[in-house]
Amino acid sequence: MKELVVILALFFSGIFVANAQSGAKPTGIEVYYFHGTHRCTTCNTVEKVAKEALKQYYGDQIALQSINREEEKNSALVKKFQIAGQTLLVVKGDKKIDITTTAFMNAERSPQRLKTKLKETIDKM
Repeated sequence: MKELVVILALFFSGIFVANAQSGAKPTGIEVYYFHGTHRCTTCNTVEKVAKEALKQYYGDQIALQSINREEEKNSALVKKFQIAGQTLLVVKGDKKIDITTTAFMNAERSPQRLKTKLKETIDKM
């Protein structure tokens, strides 16, 4: 019986390590960028840098969902997340983390800070 427990423990430890090393997608995580129809340079840069970060760190596993909050077809999502302006959200289930301030402060002059914040936020979830 002890051998079986040891074998199972090693087996499941191996799976955990393999998933961690493979960069497996953090399950259930969504990243949304809500914007208006008319966008400034910073708005466009936030989207560009966020997309780059997701591609760099997660490949095709997590994609940025760019949502025009002014379009009627997006009203349910805008209402669900109580969006009033440009917003960069990381969402998992009922938990949402707004990293808009970091995004707008760093997208143009320190894009790596935005990328790092996005990765840290996702990895903590």
